[in-house]
Amino acid sequence: MVAKTFGSAVYGVDARTITAEVNVTQGQGLYISGMPDIAVKESAHRVESAIKTAHFFMPRNKVIVNLAPADIRKEGSAYDLPIALSILQASGQIEAVDLEKYVIMGELALDGVLRPIKGALPIAIQSRKENFKGFVLPKSNEREAAIVNNLDIIGVETLQEAIDFFEGKKKIEPLVIDTRDIFQSKINSYDSDFRDVQGQENIKRALEIAAAGGHNVIMIGPPGAGKTMLAKRLPTILPPLTLNEALETTKIHSIAGKIGKDASLITTRPFRSPHHTISDVALVGGGGNPQPGEISLSHNGVLFLDELPEFKRTVLEVMRQPMEERRVTISRAKISIDYPANFMLVASMNPCPCGYYNHPEKACVCGPGVVQRYLSRVSGPLLDRIDLHVEVVPVSFDEMTARRKSDTSDEIRERVVKARENQSERFKGQTNIYCNAMMPSNMVKDVCVISEAGIKLLKTAMERLGLSARAYDRILKVSRTIADLAGTEDIKVEHLAEAIQYRSLDREGWAG
Repeated sequence: MVAKTFGSAVYGVDARTITAEVNVTQGQGLYISGMPDIAVKESAHRVESAIKTAHFFMPRNKVIVNLAPADIRKEGSAYDLPIALSILQASGQIEAVDLEKYVIMGELALDGVLRPIKGALPIAIQSRKENFKGFVLPKSNEREAAIVNNLDIIGVETLQEAIDFFEGKKKIEPLVIDTRDIFQSKINSYDSDFRDVQGQENIKRALEIAAAGGHNVIMIGPPGAGKTMLAKRLPTILPPLTLNEALETTKIHSIAGKIGKDASLITTRPFRSPHHTISDVALVGGGGNPQPGEISLSHNGVLFLDELPEFKRTVLEVMRQPMEERRVTISRAKISIDYPANFMLVASMNPCPCGYYNHPEKACVCGPGVVQRYLSRVSGPLLDRIDLHVEVVPVSFDEMTARRKSDTSDEIRERVVKARENQSERFKGQTNIYCNAMMPSNMVKDVCVISEAGIKLLKTAMERLGLSARAYDRILKVSRTIADLAGTEDIKVEHLAEAIQYRSLDREGWAG
């Protein structure tokens, strides 16, 4: 007898339906075909133990399991549950009703308990597209899958519970959640706030500009100056996620298995801070079984690289193309996968190995040329993609103890949102351009028009400060954002003057 169930495989950010066919016939042994990986092949032992725990028996005849389409590699342990149910149905031990109307996924423990799976959300989305009645999965993943409406989400805890459901012995009500209500109730619910930061008003201003225009930013300063504290608060002033952005972000985290137990929709902008020992594959994604990397996990959010020069050169260089194209393409011999990577890069670094170059109080102990060699670890092409260079100085005791009221994240975000609304109107009809930082060079000349006085100021600044040619477009983009924050259509001289000061690393002789 042949029994059939349906599962799913995740490729990139999308899922593809997989058919698990089981035939119990004359002979001996269990055979799994359809390009299974080791985890799928080992399911035979988990399935047999779980079946016996549920007081059924593993057929002693020949059991053939085929995962179709057979030319696509099947990976992971989530096929245990559909295989187990197909074996019981094919051997006549259960009479499952509507088995083929559901997508079924779940990893079985030896005692029949179901363990969580990765990619529940994209699987649920694909199941609804293909008009399945429902999705049966581990209970710990049900809230994540229930984001998708018009699909019965059935969470089960054991193999026995799944059997009882399909045989009609136990009625399980589908989980229904109001996605929009969850989204609205938890949006902008951050644990940190900019009002916690004492002093550093100039850095807060720079981060506000970065958030308003979607600009990448690097902070240079000594240890303990507050670079990390400020970077962690940047997501709190970014515009709130839209529902589509929240769903897209949740999909990526679901595929990577980063959704917490009983969690559902991600409602705040991601903040990822990988350690400097990270590999290039872990950063951009890939591997034998391709997975999204840190830059995709920070999609629609912030990627923070602390101590930037300590990262391996190859790791930093692989970011250049994703930063331009805002996506990552992982190519293999038989498959090519795209992961979105629309993130804001925030980096921090010490000015030198000892950390005290240009410090107002402590002396730098680095030898001649050491500072320049340290800064040269960050390549020019990467710096070319960073719009704002901000020098961070230590907070004085008076500033730390002052009771001066600082702007909250909500107040700053309100200004940022207004600036973004101006940009949305400006770039209406443009493809993949949503903020000033995304403008190509040919558009900068049309959008960032400056007066004769502004041209004179920019020329003088480039000559006297020794600014490099690559700083020109960046200054214009940042000044356009500053004008948007000020609510003015024209870029004024004061906007240009403020933008010029954010090009520290472009100044010739900055490092001596």
